[in-house]
Amino acid sequence: MNDPARPRLLPLLVFTGAYVLLATIGARSIGSREWPIYLGLMMVLVPAIYAVHRRCRLSAPLLWAFSLWGLMHMAGGLMPIPEGWSREGSHALLYSWWLIPDRLRYDHVVHAYGFGITTWLCWQILKSVLREPDGTTVRPSAGILLLCVAAGMGFGAFNEMVEFIATHLLPDTNIGDYQNTGWDLVANFAGALVAAAWIRRAEISDFRNG
Repeated sequence: MNDPARPRLLPLLVFTGAYVLLATIGARSIGSREWPIYLGLMMVLVPAIYAVHRRCRLSAPLLWAFSLWGLMHMAGGLMPIPEGWSREGSHALLYSWWLIPDRLRYDHVVHAYGFGITTWLCWQILKSVLREPDGTTVRPSAGILLLCVAAGMGFGAFNEMVEFIATHLLPDTNIGDYQNTGWDLVANFAGALVAAAWIRRAEISDFRNG
């Protein structure tokens, strides 16, 4: 059966598959114990996003944004940083890198970005299934956006649960402690709020221009 979404998705799938393959080779070369978790996440995330796309027809920018998130995530857990760079803990990896010493880590940026676009995903799903009483596309009201932010935060909390489980399955991880979990949640919330503000501005502008 021909899939009408396939031609549009082919470059995206090639790009995503290429960096997953390169990351797999890199993980094997350094003997990463956390690699199965990273790979497992991608094996769940990619089919899940595709299934949602088949139902809701997600925008191309959002699909590419998720692929970029996957790349950022894999690079964070596998790419080493120079010993002289400021970092958190003993693992000299990109996720541990302090972009601003003791203030902002690469990990925080990935969390904010990732659950910001997850909030955007929730909005696109709601937009595809909800209608105003007059039958027009639903507008991004404060209530709708609050639901999107809450959903984005919920997915972020699920991610923290996965990380918690990983600390019990692997003897030595780069996940961090309770403080790390707290700052991850703060970053998730910040990303979700920025996404909501951006959605509100972009969608209201589209409604007015349309």
